[in-house]
Amino acid sequence: MPKIIGGSLHEHREQTRQKLFAALSTLMAERGFDAITLAEIAQAAGVGRTAVYNHFPDKEALLVGFITNETEEYAATLQRALDDLDDPVERLRTYVSQQIQLKRIYHLAPGPELRSVLSRQTQARVREHVVVVERILREILSDGIASGVFPDQDLDTTVPLVNACLSGRGVPDDGPERERAIVQTESFVLRAVGVQVLPGTPVADEAATASDDDVTTSSDERVPAALTA
Repeated sequence: MPKIIGGSLHEHREQTRQKLFAALSTLMAERGFDAITLAEIAQAAGVGRTAVYNHFPDKEALLVGFITNETEEYAATLQRALDDLDDPVERLRTYVSQQIQLKRIYHLAPGPELRSVLSRQTQARVREHVVVVERILREILSDGIASGVFPDQDLDTTVPLVNACLSGRGVPDDGPERERAIVQTESFVLRAVGVQVLPGTPVADEAATASDDDVTTSSDERVPAALTA
């Protein structure tokens, strides 16, 4: 009988799942989903291959479990950052900055190369979980429209456009360049949803400062790739 990790069978199962998720994430980053096997994932996780089947019947099921776990953690962290905010503009700014920050920690949806190897059924299940994050943005925009802060608009169009902008890469890892890129991205998204950024407001002042500072940086540093794609 395999050694129990943690203080109970439930803890053992959860810790085993987390080990498998971590191994999957690492191996996907190194070689891609299609190039790795369930046996390699088990080995990297330090889990017996047979034991893996107690949790997931196949590699695609493991991927769905991983994305479900990541999405739930991601959405919970994002929601906590929004809970104490009432102003729709500040909620949207926080959503943008949190999306940029959290994408360094969580890895949600598979890229195009994954979509090419997953079954349609698995793609649909993955999409169901990614929609959780989109629902948070939709709620922010809906509340802003209802209060008159944002103009009326088709959220079925706006929501995926905003998230497509935020999903792109190109924001520097750290330093002043990163902060400037985040401020510029917040300003861009606010304008995109129809917020009038008036001179003298904190949003306008921060964006203006970022733009002035960008004079000495390259175009790749000052504009996130998501905005230039």
